[in-house]
Amino acid sequence: MENGNQSSIPCLLIFCEGKMAEISAKAVVLEWVVGSTANIRARISPVVALIRANVVVPCLRVALYTCLVLSFLLFLEWVHVMFLAAVAKLFRKKPAERYKWEPIANAVAGDLENGGSGKGFPIVLVQIPIFNEIEVYKMSIGAACRLSWPSDRLVVQVLDDSTDLTIKDMIEKECMRWSSEGINIRYQVREGRVGYKAGALKEGLKRDYVKECEFVAIFDADFQPEPDFLRRSIPFFTYNPEIGLIQARWRFVNADECFLTRMQEMSLDYQFVIEQEGGSSIHAFFSFNGSGGIWRIAAIEEAGGWKDRTTVEDMDLAVRAGLKGWKFLFLGDLDVKSELPSTFKAYRSQQHRWACGPANLFRKMATEIAKNKEVSIWKKLYMIYNFFFIRKLVGTMFTFFFYCVVLPLVSLMPEVDVTKWGAILATFVIATINTLVATPRSTHLAVPWVLFENIMSFHRTKGIFIGLFEAKRANEWVVTEKLGDALKNKPSVESCAPKKPPRFKLFRDRILLQELGIATFLYACGLYGVFYGDDKYYIYLFPQAIFFTVAGFGYFGTMIAAPISYVS
Repeated sequence: MENGNQSSIPCLLIFCEGKMAEISAKAVVLEWVVGSTANIRARISPVVALIRANVVVPCLRVALYTCLVLSFLLFLEWVHVMFLAAVAKLFRKKPAERYKWEPIANAVAGDLENGGSGKGFPIVLVQIPIFNEIEVYKMSIGAACRLSWPSDRLVVQVLDDSTDLTIKDMIEKECMRWSSEGINIRYQVREGRVGYKAGALKEGLKRDYVKECEFVAIFDADFQPEPDFLRRSIPFFTYNPEIGLIQARWRFVNADECFLTRMQEMSLDYQFVIEQEGGSSIHAFFSFNGSGGIWRIAAIEEAGGWKDRTTVEDMDLAVRAGLKGWKFLFLGDLDVKSELPSTFKAYRSQQHRWACGPANLFRKMATEIAKNKEVSIWKKLYMIYNFFFIRKLVGTMFTFFFYCVVLPLVSLMPEVDVTKWGAILATFVIATINTLVATPRSTHLAVPWVLFENIMSFHRTKGIFIGLFEAKRANEWVVTEKLGDALKNKPSVESCAPKKPPRFKLFRDRILLQELGIATFLYACGLYGVFYGDDKYYIYLFPQAIFFTVAGFGYFGTMIAAPISYVS
């Protein structure tokens, strides 16, 4: 027994010595790692500090000062457009007083409804371009056919580019139904979709029966003009031969549908009430909105007709007609009903087109505008600087870079100091004033509107760069989804709609990684401000980050996707 115990002692000693050696080795390794890490940190820290002091901070300072200069230019532009709008509202005469306007002669009672001779009325063409818009085509065709105008002086032209044969058949039958009621309605189709909407409008004007028409009214498939639309607008053309375009104000039938549509209403009302009202009254120039307007066909022809070189064929034509000396008139009291896209996907696609197209057009027309000799230098300056450079380019890019990139980075670096709250509060004050003037009922939404517009400025900025450099998506045309009465008449729509995609695909399509990445960046800057900052700038950063998060998960707008989505 004693021998057994004696033999186990050396084994125990050997085991303990092995463990001690192992522990010592680990300690040596740990000490080496910690020492090396500390040594590396000690070596890298001065390099990082040097790069920060000599590269990052100066670059950020340049970006900040650039943004401050641009903010000053934007403020001057805001003062300019507000001044024009105020002058137009308070001191300038109404359109019917600035231009001659009288009811068109020879209008006989009952003539407009009963198809009598309307010799005193010019022949008007109404174009309705449609592309697979099953939810809304009946509304637009019906509204056009109900226009109060002599039937022998009105031609309704339905330009159907639909690729779905079932929808094509439905639209053609709707046209036949109105034709049987005595309406001069023409159903036109063409081979292929060259030029998209511009190509369809151009093709429509080539028809033989259009040669007798003097004016053309254009309504997208979701637009519904009132019956007196032509009677209130055409007299301006009749008695004022210098007017080439009349634009009506859009009113939105679904503005109260959701938060997304309320935001759109605020943005578009500002464009109509402030920008286009002032541009029409003082400069007699603004961009055609693509729908809800009437052109003098002679103005279209003199300007070179419709062109499909960009995704904003309406703006392209307006600029070229403006350079020919034609005057434009905005009628703020002439309303036409329309629908706003109620899904975030549809709205993003629309805003990409509306940002990319003007940038691409500016690239192609800046030199042509500068060299033009048919208009004054002031009008050319207004087009290049005010219309394109400030409003279409600088305004959008500044909003994203300043509020979502530069200011958050400045909050991380106290070396770059700026009165951040001054910049933020000034923006909210201006937004509140804009809302009070353009959409008074939404004044309480001014702050959310700023946060939402910062999100959309990200999408628009991407579109601007794509348009300026003519990248791959520069001429991408995605038809904006409109739901119309789809939610009310769901069974009739589903009969023509493709099968609903799986839930996982719907969820995956809603996830926007870029927005979530920006949200993460803003959260990080906000948290840094909570622990290390002293300016409480995180009070702005966290709400903005939350808005980007909501957008990143696709929770703006209606949660029911449009039944049919077509990408051209």
